[in-house]
Amino acid sequence: MTKKRKLEVWTVVSLVLLAAFVFFLVYPMFGLLKESVISPEGEFTLEQFQKFFSKDYYTGTIVNSMKVTVTVTAVSLLLGIPIAYFYSFYKIKGAKLLFVLSILCSMSAPFIGAYSWIMLLGRSGAITVFLKDVFGITLGSIYGFKGILIVQSLKFFPLVFIYMNGAFKNIDNTLMEASANMGCTGVRRLFNIVLALSMPTILAAGLMVFMQAFADFGTPMLLGEGFQTFPVLIYNQYLGETGRDYNFAAALAVIAIFVTAVVFFFQKWATNRYKFSMNALHPVEKKECKGIGGILMHLYCYVLVAVAFMPQLYIIYLSFRNCSGAIFKPGFSLGNYEQAVKKLLARSIGNTALLGVIALAIIIVIAVLIAYLVVRRSSALNNAIDTISMLPYIMPGAVIGLALLMAFGKKPFALTGTLVIMVISFVIRRLPYTIRSATATLMQISLSIEEAAISLGASKLKTFMKITVPMMANGILSGAILSWVAIVTELSSSIILYNNKSITLTMSTYVAITRGNYGLAAAFATILTVVTTISLLAYLKISKSEDINL
Repeated sequence: MTKKRKLEVWTVVSLVLLAAFVFFLVYPMFGLLKESVISPEGEFTLEQFQKFFSKDYYTGTIVNSMKVTVTVTAVSLLLGIPIAYFYSFYKIKGAKLLFVLSILCSMSAPFIGAYSWIMLLGRSGAITVFLKDVFGITLGSIYGFKGILIVQSLKFFPLVFIYMNGAFKNIDNTLMEASANMGCTGVRRLFNIVLALSMPTILAAGLMVFMQAFADFGTPMLLGEGFQTFPVLIYNQYLGETGRDYNFAAALAVIAIFVTAVVFFFQKWATNRYKFSMNALHPVEKKECKGIGGILMHLYCYVLVAVAFMPQLYIIYLSFRNCSGAIFKPGFSLGNYEQAVKKLLARSIGNTALLGVIALAIIIVIAVLIAYLVVRRSSALNNAIDTISMLPYIMPGAVIGLALLMAFGKKPFALTGTLVIMVISFVIRRLPYTIRSATATLMQISLSIEEAAISLGASKLKTFMKITVPMMANGILSGAILSWVAIVTELSSSIILYNNKSITLTMSTYVAITRGNYGLAAAFATILTVVTTISLLAYLKISKSEDINL
């Protein structure tokens, strides 16, 4: 009887989790679909989809998004794979610093990079003016497709670097030695052995970059000008200055889900073609960097990371410059920070911390439970929960924000403008990071350890709490830091759901930029950068790890 009761406890947990996902994710998504095909008069119609496909202006945003996203993914892979290869296979001086700076680049809010590059390469940017005044060189515009490509590529290539570093560590050195004995060395070995063995990770990294670039709202909003992307179109239809069309916005959201789902399933299909297991019993030994090759490796790594990190340094510099509106004046002061204190700084920091901590605590609990159910108690029900929990991974933030607003924006729920709806959004959007990390860690823990604890008299629940969860700690912590930083830099869903009472640091920064108060924006962005830096350093210290395992 006792065994049956224990089994029922986990069944109840599964049912509760399923009910939560149905209510907070499936129900809003169904409401979004309903809004897209039901007219205000309550009749079924495909008018909104016909409207989209009948005008080149609307379909052009999909083309623009695909054009920039595919290009950004390709460029990010081209930039990220070489630096990961050099970092993993050669002794690069200052390697730890390069890795930490790369992580910081990838963890900042994308639109902050866009704002910084406008300050550097915009029409009145520091570099633009300097080159024109000193050398008579006129740079091309940072706006449009080119600007979005530059900003997003420099923002997302570190994700490829982080992913590929983990993959290269799993390559067994005996394979490298065997290929060398057969005459396969240098560039030939890189393509035929190293990259071939890493193909599943390359595809995973490509998918991560694609999804984040496609969902990015802030960068194209600030840099797009005439080059409008799909997330910006969704935002403009729902909260635009020229009028709101909720039904059309819902139809756009459904189309966005379809596009990203197609890309996701294509990646899954491609990954299955390269499915194999690999364990580095003899990890690759890093070689010394010598000669012209070593100089070029160091030059590539340092220049690339320096250029990617330069926007954040420039923002910090600008935060201490005297500023009036959009014009920076000579001299330095704390005026921008004093202005920030008057402009909801305390509330922004408080909300960011409160929302982040609550959302992260919920994420960790749910992720641990789902990982355990999927790995240790696999069933159709638990696999369904795992699948549903991953749906937000392929949805742009604007889509989730819109769905939650439509579902919980009126009675009987009426959560619009509250901290509760922000927490729900953060949990839904960022849960997949911790679930995947916790699941991967638990898969590597032998079941025999738990069985040994049970055989010594520990209950299954006590074994789970005292043995299993502590052994999952590194995986949980790794996923949690990614979820945390993604939460504190969240923009695309927050911009639809926030108000002054629930405003966060990210939103305060974005609002200041859009209102042309650049000094205030620099102060908010600097504080946000400090928060992400402290989070990362705390993770590296607590976990005693050099890397973040994705």
